[in-house]
Amino acid sequence: MQEDPLGRLRGLCLALPETTERLSHGEPTWFVRDRKTFVMFADHHHDDRLAFWCAAPPGTQEALTAQDPGRYFRPPYVGHRGWLGVYLDVPVDWTEIAEIVTEAYRVIAPKTLVARLEA
Repeated sequence: MQEDPLGRLRGLCLALPETTERLSHGEPTWFVRDRKTFVMFADHHHDDRLAFWCAAPPGTQEALTAQDPGRYFRPPYVGHRGWLGVYLDVPVDWTEIAEIVTEAYRVIAPKTLVARLEA
């Protein structure tokens, strides 16, 4: 049985404080306090690959895309802001994906919510 990447990603995103999900640009997207996007699913919307796009700390996009371009990429539209694209149609390390999603949340969420991750 194949795993469901959308279901796994959804679970990681919705486990973070005060996150919501709704469609944005035709794709499932996760928001902090229903306002600021931190992760967007990309189901062949812009190319023929299954992936997600997320906020990333400064320098992360450049480092990961240089290190492993088969797993990471600069997404269209938001790549110039440092967002990271992560392919889901390759073997996926869900522990690493959880770290990437949590970092995306940290970049976007207010400090009061980020502090709840430390508690």
